[in-house]
Amino acid sequence: MSKPLIQIITPAQRGSLHGNRMTALRWAGFIEQLGYSAHIHEEWSAEPVDCLIALHAKRSHASIKKFKQTFPLTPVVLIMTGTDIYRDQGEFAQVIESMQLANEIVVLQQDAVQDLPAQFHKKTRVIYQSHKATQRQSALQPDFEVCVIGHLRPEKDPFRAARALQGLAKESNIKVIHLGKSMSEEMTAQAEFFNANEPRYHWYGEVSHSVAMQYLSRSRLMVISSLMEGGAHVVSEAIAIGVPVIASNIAGNRGLLGADYSGYYEVGDTAALQQVLQKAEEQPHFYDQLVKEVSARSSLIQPEREMQSIGELLRTLV
Repeated sequence: MSKPLIQIITPAQRGSLHGNRMTALRWAGFIEQLGYSAHIHEEWSAEPVDCLIALHAKRSHASIKKFKQTFPLTPVVLIMTGTDIYRDQGEFAQVIESMQLANEIVVLQQDAVQDLPAQFHKKTRVIYQSHKATQRQSALQPDFEVCVIGHLRPEKDPFRAARALQGLAKESNIKVIHLGKSMSEEMTAQAEFFNANEPRYHWYGEVSHSVAMQYLSRSRLMVISSLMEGGAHVVSEAIAIGVPVIASNIAGNRGLLGADYSGYYEVGDTAALQQVLQKAEEQPHFYDQLVKEVSARSSLIQPEREMQSIGELLRTLV
């Protein structure tokens, strides 16, 4: 008997390091382990499958609609992204229609549920993105290395940490390592400006995932400064490694780190980010508190938990 065939579609191209592509690859691995066959495409391949899993309500809308028109009784799972939830659902009818067509909706952190229209709550479930626990490397001395990981695009507010460096005392050992591909000429120009004018900032562009994890595992802190997030996998990676996170106070970060987490700053507030970075460097008690609070979230991002959640989802549909 052949295995049930699951097709995963993501607009992120093959070989890219975009979060949606990494999610698709990780889900495919879990689905294979659960006894199904999983194929990844950028759009529906027009072949019959036992279930279609689509990342991105807006950008995968055409595939979802064509699939449901062709196979109206075959289930569709929609994984919502941060831009779907926090920007596009109020501007583009395709997002709402994708949610209507989906049999099940998946969000990547608990706070996202309340930001969806109430009519979809009954078919929405939370599946946290996982990362295998990794041993933390020894930090470089005397540097207080801070890592920023993410492609350079406006939604990430990518240079907030670079700007925060400009007001630090000369005695501070904070240094920012920025990893991520520039998505526009404007972003490249800004990164190169900070590289040239801020000696404590170092942008290395796009690196492999393994290299990014090496930098993260030796960092004292990670900064995620996004304006919107569906539930960033890099936060799960930091939690798994045990690296404290300084995070913009948005729903996507609160849903992963918890409402009472001590490492938030208000979105776009350079002075506030600077203050919390200084506090983490200068006050060991505060730094240890961040480590403890991050470690307390580790049970949410275990691979076994994510695979179990995916298995429960598929068993209700296939």
